[in-house]
Amino acid sequence: MRFGLIVLPLMIAVYGVFFYVIYLIIRALRKYISEGDKRPETAAVRKSLGETIKAHRLERNMTQEFVAERLGVSRQAVSKWESGASEPSTSNLLALAKLFDISPEELLRDVE
Repeated sequence: MRFGLIVLPLMIAVYGVFFYVIYLIIRALRKYISEGDKRPETAAVRKSLGETIKAHRLERNMTQEFVAERLGVSRQAVSKWESGASEPSTSNLLALAKLFDISPEELLRDVE
């Protein structure tokens, strides 16, 4: 009988610690997922890539609509690339370089 009185509180404590650790892991994962790409170094690269795309577009007197039509994407997609809200896919980067009549390396050379 005495053994049961000792084991029961010990088991409750072990289960409590286990569930608390699970709770902390879930909380940390939620925070990591909600932060997304808000890390400063990622934002800096995206901003620089967007600025580079915009600079090349403006040098050639192209509108966002024109670039979007030539690449087969929406004008909003081009706007998001230039603002740094999203990044173009690899195939779109290659298409941008071809449209701007530069090499892909030259397009990415200016990116920090």
